[in-house]
Amino acid sequence: MTQRAPLLTPVLLAGSFVVLMGFAIRASFGVFQLPIAGEFGWPRAEFSLAIAIQNLAWGFGQPLFGALAEKIGDRKAIILGAICYAAGLVLSAGATLPVQHQFYEVLVGLGIAGTGFGVVLAVVGRASSAENRSMSLAIVTAAGSAGQVLGPPLAEGLLALMPWQGVFLVFAALILATLMVLPWMRTPAPASRAELQESMGAVVLGALRDPSFALIFLGFFSCGYQLAFITAHFPAFVSEMCSPIMAGGCWPRWGSRRPARWGRWRSRSSGSATSRGRWPRAGSASATPRNTCWPGSTRAGPSRRRGSS
Repeated sequence: MTQRAPLLTPVLLAGSFVVLMGFAIRASFGVFQLPIAGEFGWPRAEFSLAIAIQNLAWGFGQPLFGALAEKIGDRKAIILGAICYAAGLVLSAGATLPVQHQFYEVLVGLGIAGTGFGVVLAVVGRASSAENRSMSLAIVTAAGSAGQVLGPPLAEGLLALMPWQGVFLVFAALILATLMVLPWMRTPAPASRAELQESMGAVVLGALRDPSFALIFLGFFSCGYQLAFITAHFPAFVSEMCSPIMAGGCWPRWGSRRPARWGRWRSRSSGSATSRGRWPRAGSASATPRNTCWPGSTRAGPSRRRGSS
């Protein structure tokens, strides 16, 4: 009886950490739109263009870093991507013109390509056993999604402690810190001579003939368009039109629901309800969840008595 290969390997854990950190920072750039525009008096379109250029550079950089990883090695490609990522963040922290931000975001986009799915998934896929390969790739992809959830709240919290320039420097340090896990990402078996000698054109034509690749391509295109739009514009939209992001989070609402349920249970157990189990009418002296104002609401609805006009 053969022993089953372990799923959680050092390569999988290290690759998931690199992708999580890279995508957490990438998803947080929309949080900086208002601070940067407010400091320099720019329209939001200036930094929005920088984010758009970043996404285009990320897209163009993925096949380049994939080919580079095959030539010089996966870990060297990740190191180069992390250096581009950190350099773009450090230079952006000192930028004072829109064109500077837009140019430096090219470096950030290339850095995302070098530390993202294009390189890391290839490493994890080659290092995983055949029975664990699909699950391993799914775990790394989920780590990237988790980073996109954690990144904006982290940026918002850091902005409460320091200016946006300082947050960019902290993020640059975090990207460089991911290089500490690279020793765990032992290079898998190298590609065969036939694979290395195959031209890029032949690889692209072979992929285009595969219906599964076409469906995956369309899926990532639509997903990336929506996600880039939300991460770039939604934080600023919420802050301008609705309420601050931190005050409108899910935890304050959860905290207001629990005391309401607790109070309703206490009033029922103490006999404040009628003998038939009915609650007091709306507008009576006792406060019920129906006539209690929610935190953050602009007004409370008027109470009515039966028989009143």
